[in-house]
Amino acid sequence: MIVLAGDVGGTNARIATVELNRASARVVRESIFRSRDYPGLGPIVRRFCEDIASRPDRACFGVACPIVGDTCTAPNLPWTINVRRLAAEIEIPATTIINDFVAVGYGIELLGPSDLATLQEGTPIQHGSIALIGAGTGLGQAFLLWDGDHYRVLPSEGGHADFASGGALQAGLLEFLSQQFGHVSWERLLSGPGLVNIYRYLLASAMTPEHAAIHAELEREDPPAVIVRHALDKTDCVSDRALDLFCAIYGAQAGNLALTVVATGGVYLAGGIAPRLVDRLRSGLFMAAFRDKGRMSEVLSRIPVHVVTNPSVGLLGAAAVAGRMA
Repeated sequence: MIVLAGDVGGTNARIATVELNRASARVVRESIFRSRDYPGLGPIVRRFCEDIASRPDRACFGVACPIVGDTCTAPNLPWTINVRRLAAEIEIPATTIINDFVAVGYGIELLGPSDLATLQEGTPIQHGSIALIGAGTGLGQAFLLWDGDHYRVLPSEGGHADFASGGALQAGLLEFLSQQFGHVSWERLLSGPGLVNIYRYLLASAMTPEHAAIHAELEREDPPAVIVRHALDKTDCVSDRALDLFCAIYGAQAGNLALTVVATGGVYLAGGIAPRLVDRLRSGLFMAAFRDKGRMSEVLSRIPVHVVTNPSVGLLGAAAVAGRMA
């Protein structure tokens, strides 16, 4: 069966035809579109179908927004998507939309060992709850519960919950961002823009001066990518400290989610940032913060933690949902 699937984020929209078999999925053809270059999802899908001169009869799109009824308003895009209007616009009646991290969740069962990088082996419990978290343009969260013969994925908007600081440095960061934004969510820190917020805080704290060359790069390139590059190359101490603080906060929230859903089946880090930071996440700060939960620390030490390195996991999960519409 060939279905149409989409993984739609605040930066890019990936649209693909996917071939589904009983227990596997394969991307047949894929295109990537800059989300903000289009007024909505419909024109992107129509463009893709025109390019491939084909229109599958079932479609599912994972979108980075909360789904309320049959409508979602994207927090990082000027779009409101209504599934019935979308189905009519793209001329595929059997169309549905799901949260992008719900799509990632349905893709988890289609992954193999080569699609994962393990940060903590842990001791997984068969059919145990699974937690998903992923920093990218925003911060996605979801969780999987065993439902008789398969996992059911439930959405979460926990990335917009209140950030809880740990220690004096993070308390200063919270105060710094509160003055700018009022409410400070985890997403204000655990995202590409969040990494930039952390970097700005360290500069404002006058811990170290900003190099003129780094400032120029931030002006002309993608700022999160510049910070990550210099941090990993150890060519800028502010970037390095910013990434350390980012990893510690990421680990803390991943541990919070693991406790919230008792994720004995594992914690999976998805999104665009974690796969680039696997070695850094293994280096100590992330896992130390993940396990630093007082009396629950020993429980956290038994939970497997993996980074999803397959960039198509959201497409595969959306395709799986489209296939179930048959």
